[in-house]
Amino acid sequence: MERHRVDIDRAVVHIVTTERSDGSFALDVEPMLLDDRRSTICDEPWLPLRQVHGTTIVDAGRLVGQSRSVAAVPPLADGAVTFDDACAVSVLTADCAPVVLIGSNGVAVVHAGWRGAADGVIGAAARQLTAGGARPVASVLGPCIQPRAYEFGAEDLKPIVAEFGDAVVSRTASGADALDLTRVVQIACERAGWPQPERPQCTSDRRFFSHRSRGDVGRQATVAWIEMQ
Repeated sequence: MERHRVDIDRAVVHIVTTERSDGSFALDVEPMLLDDRRSTICDEPWLPLRQVHGTTIVDAGRLVGQSRSVAAVPPLADGAVTFDDACAVSVLTADCAPVVLIGSNGVAVVHAGWRGAADGVIGAAARQLTAGGARPVASVLGPCIQPRAYEFGAEDLKPIVAEFGDAVVSRTASGADALDLTRVVQIACERAGWPQPERPQCTSDRRFFSHRSRGDVGRQATVAWIEMQ
């Protein structure tokens, strides 16, 4: 489990990314076990998402409200923002990029596969933060698939290169065409006005769940919440 802490205006943003040893946080895990695993990370209500590789970003504060309770059915979305301490926001990954945008008064967590990133999911999250009065502070990128393990057909690369440039093209360990998803995320963050995140570890490492490398069905979680000071 990896933890980050970022100070913002009159608050602290806590960020946690889990590993295989922390167990799977996939939505099909037995509910009581899933609740136990979530409680080891934070005490706040946890807003899960049913991710669809789209660009919808939900406002967690509006969904949770003063009741501080989370609906039984997760919303269809690939990101969530929050401007208060009503709940934790989270995404699940097993190769896609878990992106955290920290603003001066809020935080967004985004699930960015290549489709969502190319369609603008990171920019959509940044716009919601900005609309809520946030100034860019930092970006954090959790473990995701790296080029050496992410073979991508040359034809499939063309529309992504058209959007992000040649910098996103790389090679696998065997020399095949590959997509550099981290560079896609870095460019998208920069375009959205947020700092480029550092390159993370690769999910092909057995410390993590990887659908592409091993066909894993488990998912690691990237979770963020605000602690008011």
